[in-house]
Amino acid sequence: MNPGVSRGRVLVADDEPGLLELYSELLTEAGFAVTACRDGRAALSALRRDAHDAVLSDIRMPDMDGLGLLSGVREMDLDLPVVLLTGTPSVQTAVEAIDRGALQYLLKPISATSLVEVADRAVKLGALARIKREALVAMGFDQLVGDRAGLEKAFARALNTLWMAYQPIIHADGRPHGHEALVRTAEPAFPNPGALLAAAERLGRLPDLGRAIRRAVAGHLASGMLAGSAFVNLHPLDLRDPDTLDPGAPLARFASRVVLEITERASLDDIPDVRDRIDSLRKLGYGIAIDDLGAGYAGLNSFAKLTPDVVKLDMALVRGLDREPLKQKLVGSMASLCREMGMLVVAEGVETEAEREAAVRAGCDLLQGFLFGRPARIGAEPVAKP
Repeated sequence: MNPGVSRGRVLVADDEPGLLELYSELLTEAGFAVTACRDGRAALSALRRDAHDAVLSDIRMPDMDGLGLLSGVREMDLDLPVVLLTGTPSVQTAVEAIDRGALQYLLKPISATSLVEVADRAVKLGALARIKREALVAMGFDQLVGDRAGLEKAFARALNTLWMAYQPIIHADGRPHGHEALVRTAEPAFPNPGALLAAAERLGRLPDLGRAIRRAVAGHLASGMLAGSAFVNLHPLDLRDPDTLDPGAPLARFASRVVLEITERASLDDIPDVRDRIDSLRKLGYGIAIDDLGAGYAGLNSFAKLTPDVVKLDMALVRGLDREPLKQKLVGSMASLCREMGMLVVAEGVETEAEREAAVRAGCDLLQGFLFGRPARIGAEPVAKP
């Protein structure tokens, strides 16, 4: 390879000085920049100080072993490849290594050729993972790249730092009606609610996320700082969670002030006894809304199953409503039919006065969008008292 051109920066951790020196020399001669550490704690400190492309670590080390190092790495980085080596293999450590997201689990002794090949592969796979993440961000998709173990840790941090933002919903005549509760988290792995939801789906943790959201909203309603109705998003799979239908759940206490939004983007086909479950929610006092109407594949079947009290038009229908006659006709027809069936219609995504006027002319009962307020934390005072 060309002098001065690095094949990547690799951290090597091993408590045997001879092996640590040997691995470092072999990788340096092969063109890698090497950071050598004698235990997991020193390795974590080095990783916090400087960026690396891969980690090769012995499993059995004092102070912090390789599995502990792997867990620490996953708390910092979902993509950094970690290769674990051991001279005393066991089924238990092998299983733990894979569960915690190790790229490979290798047996000592390892030949010089194999060591270089493993390091090279790890560096390239790490680079590929980062490029994939960047591509997903550029295309507007979620950042769910990385192993399950790392994602689990990020999701746990997300639940611990979860908070709710609220966006006002007003009547067509300008009177306050309520707020939509929108989930947020301080965890950087999930920069938007879609990424958090996708992680919950991938990990099978939707019930945990749904319960955390409903508890948070219940707390704000109990505090008296949230006035009017609260619109709370409900994933269809939340209908299968006993907590959702539990009259003793925190949010049930305020059911008469809560509208549960079920998105049209998700299917109800996998939910048994949907009508019965919706009826149970209504008996508790909840209102039901279909969200994102016009953006998904649900249609008459969803209306029949949910019999919503509120229909929220997707912002794609509302955006530019004042300039597009076809949208005006569609929104007007939807609003007219919903009114005949006793359903309120919310125009989402209203950003201009012209869009507001067009939505009101089309017959929308309620309005929501940046024109009336961006999602924000609740302050010390009650917000938007009706």
